[in-house]
Formats: sequence, C-alpha cells, structure tokens
Amino acid sequence: MEINEPTNVIYNLDERLVRFAGESIFFVRKLNKTFELEYYKNQLIRSSGSSSLNYGESQGTITDRDYIFKLSLVIKELKESRNSLRILAYIKEGLENERDWLLKEVEELIAITSKMRINKLK
Repeated sequence: MEINEPTNVIYNLDERLVRFAGESIFFVRKLNKTFELEYYKNQLIRSSGSSSLNYGESQGTITDRDYIFKLSLVIKELKESRNSLRILAYIKEGLENERDWLLKEVEELIAITSKMRINKLK
C-alpha cells in the first residue's frame, strides 16, 4: 500500500489533521486526469488542508467563542472532505484501500473534533 498508513497511532490531533491533508494529496495525485475528477481532487485538497489550517488557528484564539468557531470550521471542512471521498468511492475512483483509510480517518477526525466542540460549549 503506497499510502503512508502508519501502524503507529497518533494521539495529537494537529498531527493527525496534517497527516490526513498530506495523505489526501498523495491520494489525488494518483487519480486520473479528467475534467470531472479535477473538481473533486481540488475540493479534497482544499477542504482537507483547510481543516488542518483552521485547527492550527484555533490554537491561537483568545476567547472560547473564537475557539468554538474555529472548531466549527474544522468540522465543516472535514465533512466536505468526507463528501468528496464518498463521491469518489461511489464512482470507484482511486485505490479502494487508500480511499477506505481516508474515509475511516475523516470519520474519526470529525468525531474527535465534534466532541471537543461540545465539551467547550458546556
């Protein structure tokens, strides 16, 4: 498997988001170059990268309200990534094992970030 699917578990959310964005790039580099796929490739790169960047910004917020807002953006971008991956899965584009790993990872990232947001709202 060419995806850098590590056997070690990363517990640092920032590192996991960076890895997810990077693995998304590696994944789309191998996809066919068609008009239709370019849209989803670009979208996946943008949304996966944006989730990592927004999380980084959340670490520098001053107020809880700003922190919650940035986490909301991370969740939104992760959900966009998930939908792009689901569409690519539906049309059977990309290597299935890589797609499945990315889909599993994005689900876990959404769950983690959503829980962090809920906990901060309490």
